Amino acid sequence: MLTEIFSEIFPLLSTANPQTLEWLLNVATEHEYPTGRAVLMEDSWGNAVYFVVSGWVKVRRTIGEDTRAIAILGKGDFFGEMAILDESPRSTDVIALSPVKLLSVSRNCFVQTLFKDPQLHHRMLQLMVRRLRHVNMRLQMRTSPPAVKLAYTLVNLAESYGQESNYGQEILNISHQDLADVTEIGVEETKMILEKLSEKGWINIDTAKQALYLTNYKQLANLAARI
Repeated sequence: MLTEIFSEIFPLLSTANPQTLEWLLNVATEHEYPTGRAVLMEDSWGNAVYFVVSGWVKVRRTIGEDTRAIAILGKGDFFGEMAILDESPRSTDVIALSPVKLLSVSRNCFVQTLFKDPQLHHRMLQLMVRRLRHVNMRLQMRTSPPAVKLAYTLVNLAESYGQESNYGQEILNISHQDLADVTEIGVEETKMILEKLSEKGWINIDTAKQALYLTNYKQLANLAARI
C-alpha cells in the first residue's frame, strides 16, 4: 500500500508526515478475517492498534454470558488506541461483521511513532475527543424517541463509513440486534422502525448484497436532528 493511499483511507494519518507513514507501513502486519470471526479477544487488548482497511467490525461488551454491541466501525477507522495506554482489564472484544482487512501496529511501535510525530499525536487526540462527543450525544439522546435515535445511528454510520452509490449512501445491512444494541432501543422497535423507513422510501435494504442504502439522506438527517 502506498503512503498516499494509506493517509487517504485513514483520517488519523491525514496529518502525519511521509516518514511516519513509511515507518508505520513497514512495521504494520496485515490481517484478513471472514464474517463472524473474532478479530480481537478481550485478553489481547493493549497489544496493538488496529486500522480497518476494508469491511465492518463491531466492538462487543461481554458481561457474564450476555454480549452486546457497543460500537460499529468501518473502513478508515481504528481501535485499540486507548488500551495501549490503559492497562486495566478489558471486557470487550471485536467481531467481524463482514469480510474485513486490517493492519495492526504493535504497542511499542505506535507509542514510538506518537513521540516522533507531534502532528499524529495531536490528530489522535482530536479524533478521541470526537468519539467522546459522540458518547455524550448518545447520553443526551436517551430520552429521545426510538425513531430519532435509530435515524441518528444510521446517519452517523453513513457519515463515518458510507460509500456513495446510485441508490444513496451505502452502509452494511447490520443485524437488527446489533443496531438495537448500539442505538439502545429494543430489537422489535428497531425492526418496526426500519420497516416504516423503508415504506417511506427513506432507506432501501438489499439483503443479497448485505447493503442498506440511505435513499433519502436529507429526511433521515432531519429526523436525527430532533434530539
